[in-house]
Amino acid sequence: MSGWLAKGWARGVSLGVAIMLMLLITLLPRGLTSADGSSINHGALMLIMWGMSAGFVHGVGFIPRNPVLRVTLGPVIAWPLMGLGLVFYIQYFLR
Repeated sequence: MSGWLAKGWARGVSLGVAIMLMLLITLLPRGLTSADGSSINHGALMLIMWGMSAGFVHGVGFIPRNPVLRVTLGPVIAWPLMGLGLVFYIQYFLR
């Protein structure tokens, strides 16, 4: 992982966004619906949950020893996937 992604501010961003996304999903699950009210694709939801989980892993400071897990649970993967979840909520609030 790059040096700047291991700094405290990056971990704070990961943890903060993961907590925010967790609260949104728990308190307002309707935000993860499409415009007609049907639920989103299961694959998209899985990617959002993966990003949120990776955000928690990176945010608390855990660094896996396995290089594959280090990449899949790192901020390079977590931030875009958490962003995907936030896009669904932004679209929901703009409806």
